[in-house]
Amino acid sequence: MSDSLPIVRYTIPVHTFQVDFGGVVSNTVYVQWMEIGRNELLNAIGMPIDEAWETGIVPVLVHTTIDYKRPFRLAETVHAQVWISELRNTSAVMQHRFFNADGQLCATGHQVGLFVDRHTMKPHRLDADQR
Repeated sequence: MSDSLPIVRYTIPVHTFQVDFGGVVSNTVYVQWMEIGRNELLNAIGMPIDEAWETGIVPVLVHTTIDYKRPFRLAETVHAQVWISELRNTSAVMQHRFFNADGQLCATGHQVGLFVDRHTMKPHRLDADQR
């Protein structure tokens, strides 16, 4: 975990439309929760997505994995964490953890985002100020 970048914590309620026919949160919902987390992380590090858009350098996901350990069910509250575990020249590795109200780890996620020039969609090497 990076010493200079924060672990961002956020909570999300489980809604009826997120539960599948088996009574548990659908696997596709975790990707949405990770998107919420990425936006929370960008805000926390002073790079809100709308400001990134204006600079012309935007993060684009190139890899996502999720490991499911125990299910979430309707009306539960998800306690989530996200952080940058590795900041590279043109990309960042983000880690996600999802806990239930009892503090049990229910899922983990790993994503890689590439920084690109939004006009050319080519990778952008971060300079010292951007890092």
